[in-house]
Amino acid sequence: MTTIVRLTLPAGQFALEETFRQVPSAEFEIVRVVANSSDGVLPLVWATADDGDPFDSLPEAVGEDPATRNVEVVTEFDSEYLLKLEWEMHVRVPFYILKEEDATILDARTKGNDWHFRILFPEHDSVATTYQSCKDYDIDIDIKQITQLSNSFRRSWYGLTEHQYQTIVGAYREGYYAVPRRANLEELAREFDVSHQALSERLRRGHEKLIANAMHLESSTV
Repeated sequence: MTTIVRLTLPAGQFALEETFRQVPSAEFEIVRVVANSSDGVLPLVWATADDGDPFDSLPEAVGEDPATRNVEVVTEFDSEYLLKLEWEMHVRVPFYILKEEDATILDARTKGNDWHFRILFPEHDSVATTYQSCKDYDIDIDIKQITQLSNSFRRSWYGLTEHQYQTIVGAYREGYYAVPRRANLEELAREFDVSHQALSERLRRGHEKLIANAMHLESSTV
């Protein structure tokens, strides 16, 4: 069965550990991973840092990091860079392990000094195989969550139940999230024909799931 896995990997065992030493507040998000003709991995990476850190020197820090080579600034905004770079071989090993299992990286970004990945495996057994392969290469992945691909993911409900998804979309359309609000909980409860308390709990649980999925946090919502 198709499975989505959330896992973390320390920067020291993957990439950009030296950059974090130079720019502690640096944050990265891989937005595209492709294979070129030489079997290398050429990602596009969003890079940003807090104002207190040397933001202007961030591309230089990434370029001097032993994990990278051929770093180019594709575009620059006020608070972030889009970088194109090549990973050195030791960084590419996890990509090749995933490729062997036909896994797809849905999301890869940093939080603190760790990399957080969301990966889709076509077969559940591939998760255990990948974990063992990483151990064989002394790569200490930390699996945070394993989720079977459900209708909520397949239908782009972002992990929400159908009721949660419809309630949040309905609340948005009615202006509950507008400033100032155009609808309150009482009005929405009448619209959805549920109690005020039931609606409030459904929204809170839905919000928790959305935040957890977006920011790679562990949700307590069942």
